[in-house]
Amino acid sequence: MKRPLLTALVLVAAGVAAAQTAQTVSPVTLNLTMSLVRNVTVGGKVTEQLTPNPGNVLPGAVLSQVVTARNTTTKSIVNLPIMLPVPKNTVYLAPEQGLDTTRAEYSIDGGKTFAAAPLKKTVTVTENGKTVQREVEVKPSEYTTVRWTVRELPANQTLKLGYRVQVK
Repeated sequence: MKRPLLTALVLVAAGVAAAQTAQTVSPVTLNLTMSLVRNVTVGGKVTEQLTPNPGNVLPGAVLSQVVTARNTTTKSIVNLPIMLPVPKNTVYLAPEQGLDTTRAEYSIDGGKTFAAAPLKKTVTVTENGKTVQREVEVKPSEYTTVRWTVRELPANQTLKLGYRVQVK
């Protein structure tokens, strides 16, 4: 049974990108592209095929979510924050390969706080009948938001940032 790609999933991410453009960095336009990632065999070799804006996806499908930032001014923009939420009904997998190498920071609380990977959190556990607190590494599947801070985006230039998610 096919499950349609939640239109809200795309609209939420696009809306956040658009809202961020309007509120935070008006001289920058952000364009979000979501593509279905499939492995196909061509000439005996397995290669990736990206299908932009897929109409339907199944649970387990991998999606590439890429935001293109464009400086529309005639001056460089420095320390440009770009945030992209991990869409509902998906889990974060990994950064998209082959894109800009701007360092990403991650949030597990919906974008309230950010840190570089690997993230840590404190959990309370019971060991030998005693309650103790332990610091554990957060799994990437728990990430809720990704933020990049672009050191400099030159005038009239673009860059692409992104990551992959898997549909629940």
